[in-house]
Amino acid sequence: MGITRWVKALGFTWLGLKAAYKHEEAFRQESWLLLASTPLAFWLGDNGIEIALMIGSVLLLLIVELLNSAVEAVVDRFGGEIHELSGRAKDMGSAAVFIAMVNVAVVWLLMIF
Repeated sequence: MGITRWVKALGFTWLGLKAAYKHEEAFRQESWLLLASTPLAFWLGDNGIEIALMIGSVLLLLIVELLNSAVEAVVDRFGGEIHELSGRAKDMGSAAVFIAMVNVAVVWLLMIF
């Protein structure tokens, strides 16, 4: 039972990543940022902790982007009517992505300087 569950979960994960990459431009851009920044982190980082912080900050941005995209998809699916709570949910998701971007900038700037 355990291995079957893991295989199914990995399949759903792959579907989610594919959907995000296909439908979300921000996720595509941030995926390329991860691809470009990972070798740079190994070059700039002095030790494993610094490298992990640099790569981890970009991974965290991707995580937050996925959650924001999921919230937006659910809100959009639920209905086309304008509702204060729907707008608030989408705005909060956007704010979370922004804070994750600030985190990336802070980590990378502190490591570089």
